[in-house]
Formats: sequence, C-alpha cells, structure tokens
Amino acid sequence: MNRSAALAPALAESARIVARVAQGRSLATEFERIADSGAETPRAALMDLSYGTLRRYGRVQAIVRALSRRVSEDTLLDALLWCSIQAIESGRYAEHTVVHQAVGACGLLEKWNAKGYVNAVLRRYLRERSTFAARIEKNLEARYQHPSWWIEEVKTAYPQQWEAVLAAGNIHPPMCLRINRRRQDVAGYQMRLREAGIAAQTIGDCGLVLEKPLPTERLPGFAEGDVSVQDAGAQRAAPCLDLAAGQRVLDACAAPGGKSGHILESADVALTCLDERPERVALIERMLQRLHLSASVQKADCTKLEEWWDGRHYDRILADVPCSASGVARRHPDLKWLRRAEDVGAFADRQSKILDVLWRVLAPNGKLLYATCSVFPRENEDVVQAFVARSVGALRLPLPDGETSQWLPGAKHDGFYFALVAKQA
Repeated sequence: MNRSAALAPALAESARIVARVAQGRSLATEFERIADSGAETPRAALMDLSYGTLRRYGRVQAIVRALSRRVSEDTLLDALLWCSIQAIESGRYAEHTVVHQAVGACGLLEKWNAKGYVNAVLRRYLRERSTFAARIEKNLEARYQHPSWWIEEVKTAYPQQWEAVLAAGNIHPPMCLRINRRRQDVAGYQMRLREAGIAAQTIGDCGLVLEKPLPTERLPGFAEGDVSVQDAGAQRAAPCLDLAAGQRVLDACAAPGGKSGHILESADVALTCLDERPERVALIERMLQRLHLSASVQKADCTKLEEWWDGRHYDRILADVPCSASGVARRHPDLKWLRRAEDVGAFADRQSKILDVLWRVLAPNGKLLYATCSVFPRENEDVVQAFVARSVGALRLPLPDGETSQWLPGAKHDGFYFALVAKQA
C-alpha cells in the first residue's frame, strides 16, 4: 500500500490519539494502547501525524476555529481536521489527496454525516490559507505553539532569548549517543558509524549527535552495550558529580537509568538506584543488563528513608528530580498542553522536599548534584538558592565542566539544569 492510500486509516487513528490527548490522556499512554491492540496502521505514520499535530497544536486549533462556520463540540472531529491540516502543511502528501483521505477517514471514525463538513473546511483552507498568516500572528498560542502561561513563564525568565527557547521547543529533537568508553573511544565508534553509512558529529567528552535519527537496532554494538541513546544535556550529570573509585553513590530518581549507566561507565563506584514505580525499576534493570553493569536497584520513594536507607551515608548523590520537563517538551509535545501553570509550583514543593531528605543521607564533605530537564527558574535556581540558604553546611560549588547551570534547548541538545552543592563538615 502506498503512503497516500494508507493516509485515511492513519488520519483516523491519529485523530483518536490527539482527541484523547486533548481530553487529558498522555501521548505515551496512547501509543502503548495502540501497541497492545495490534493495530495495523504503520507506527511511523501515526507518530508523524500525531506528534506533528501536537507540536503545532496551537496553530491547527486556531486555523480550524477560523475556518469553521459552526461551533464544534466534537473533539474527535476537530482532531481529524487538526491532523489533516498538519498533513497538508507537512508537504508529505498532495493537498487534494489529504482532503479526499480525510473524507474517507470520516467513515472509519463512524462520522458519516460529517463528510461534507470536513470536505468544505479543508477545501476552504486550501483556498484561503494565505489570509490566515496575519490572523494567526495575533494569536500567541498559535504563533509560538505553546500555552499562554508557558510563553509568559519563558518570556519573564529569558527576556532576550524567549522566542528562541520557544522555537526550539517546536522542532524535532536531536538524537545523541553516549559512547561507553569502557568498551571503545569516541573516535573509534564514530568510525564504526561511518562504515555503516551513518553521519555523526562529536559533542562533549563521550557524545555523538547523529545527522539523522534512526532506530537503535541500526546502531553498531547497541545490543552489546557499546553505546546508549542519551541527550548531550543529560550527559553532563556524571562528569559534574566529580566521581572517584570506591565512592558510595545514590541516584535517587533513577529511571529510566541513562544517568545511572553513565555513572557506572565513568568510575568504579557502589551505586544505589531508586524509583518508586515497579515498571520504571524494570527499565533501570534492563538498561544495566544491556550495559553489563551492576548496581543495587530498589523500588522506593527516596523521601521515605525507612523504605530503603541502611543508615550509611553517600559520598555523592544525584537528585534528578521530577519536574515539568519543559526543557524536553519537544520530545513529548503533549506535555505542553497537559501541564497547567500551577503544576510548576507543585513540582517546586516536591523538589524542595526531596532535597531536604537527601541532605540527611549525604556524608560530610560529600556532594549533591541537583538536576532537572526544565527551563523554568522556579524549579531550578529558585529551589537551589532556597535550599542552600536553609541547609546547615551547604556550599554551592561551580560545576566541574565549567558550564553554566542552565542549558536551554537548541539544535544539539535539550534544556537541562544542574547545580552542585557540597556538605561542609
């Protein structure tokens, strides 16, 4: 079946996915549902349409509202129009083919009476889309593809960079590799990629950014543990912990395990990994097995010491805390629309509690690395400054890699924040 012929079922299933996200479901949960159902629609087409639509959610919503001559109360029908406009704007399909296939998708969605409506809205879009540009420019959510509260949060935090930060949140994320230097150096692995016809550029001490993303099964030595997929921003964690052989190290919120693996690749330490959800603990264990590394992996809430702590203090602690994930939203475009402004404060409260508890298990002269994948200062600098001010013996240190605490998302890495705090004896 060619791509155009398969478009109707892809539009129908993508509309179901996007409609459920609009009603509060997560994109990851929806793809798990599809995998369990054994649906025949190609996953690549579904990801292209659903992820693309949600990256441009503010825009496609504004266009449909402007095009439609009636107020719709049918989220599924709206989602079909959103996905169809994304298909047109992607340039991957002939425009009138999208219209024809969208009408066909109405039948697959049991929206037979809506065929004429869908046809009329999309044909009007093709005739009049040049007139929409000025109207959409006035709608901030449509223009920047983020909720208005998110736009204001970023604009306040980065008055000179806010538009670039928002723009970076709408592009396809890079695919970065972390080379396991216990098994091979970066130059050697880059040569293996080149021999496999895969282009990549070096980044950092052990990273390679691929010119084009590809499935992990195409990566030489992936199954054997020679390489892992990890964003260059996330790769800052292990070097910033200032690791040395023999240390006791805690990764307090470890799943899915990428930073844990990097810690063990970097130094011969005794590592404890915690996560409170059993399915996420399983992810850590599978990752360590693939890398041929070992750690003590426990299902536990790091703030409940009675569940896991043996009374011995740690030399190093990585507190990669739960956060808004605003620095990696382009990887999870539904997050922008599922998050609410009040969530940021709730995360900050949780982060502060985690820091206060972990401080109790850090050894004198030990170091704690606070990390988020957020760009919101309320979860980052504000939390760390308040923690240092109230914690006896807390001393903020420069990061060992010489970089700033906050990395904003860009072409080669996502947005991450790191802060290193020492416990003075």
